[in-house]
Amino acid sequence: MLDTLNGASRLHFIVGDPIAQVKSPAGVTQAFQDRGRNALCVPAHVRPADLAGWLAGVSRARNVDGIIVTVPHKFAAFALCATHSGRAAFLGGVNTLRRNPDGGWHGDMFDGLGFVQALQARGCEPSQRRVLLVGAGGAGSAIGHALLLAGAAELAVHDPDTARRDALVRKLAGLGRGYAQAGSADPAGFDIAVNASPMGMQAGDALPIDASRLAPHQFVGCVITAPAVPPLIAAARARGCPTLTGTDMFARVRDLMVDFLLEPAA
Repeated sequence: MLDTLNGASRLHFIVGDPIAQVKSPAGVTQAFQDRGRNALCVPAHVRPADLAGWLAGVSRARNVDGIIVTVPHKFAAFALCATHSGRAAFLGGVNTLRRNPDGGWHGDMFDGLGFVQALQARGCEPSQRRVLLVGAGGAGSAIGHALLLAGAAELAVHDPDTARRDALVRKLAGLGRGYAQAGSADPAGFDIAVNASPMGMQAGDALPIDASRLAPHQFVGCVITAPAVPPLIAAARARGCPTLTGTDMFARVRDLMVDFLLEPAA
């Protein structure tokens, strides 16, 4: 990749706190190069209190074309966008920003659409299924939204932050698609169980879902990319469940983000 780096290279950042765990800079850079673009993706470790100032600073560099947003900045970055997609407006969060012609930022959110595409590619169709979703943050909100739009019959949301959980349930109920309600960590009775929380990234984390209650017919997904096989996925596989990892999901999300970043500004 470095042999193509020169003064004409276009820059894209991925911003988060922490950032060391992300695998996307190399994959996104490779995707740019596969499409014949002289562009690369660079990680940036930025604390929440510094996000607005950091974005204002990098916006002054005229060769910065895009920003990928990860934990915990997806909601805060929405407020820093000049324009956004309807999907991002509904969720109040973004995971990708590209330049508008006037130099401001246009945001969209692809976590949910990418997750559903990865799920379908694994042979799991969410239509008319009962789904347990753990995590009501940026990724969880987007995944819940996408699952209901894909026809899920029921979506139960579990999050230790009950205020955040209830706010997401109310928002999703407003779609008028399927049935959204509060849930628990017990996956019994569901067709699909999804971990969209950070639980499993750190050694010693408790499982986000009670794996002892999983049955082999249930499909289990997890958004975590490091470790490559999160503890929940390992536990689900041990019980014979088909699974979807964060790496599987991100391959789809990456393609959607790159398409968005390379699309001509409106």
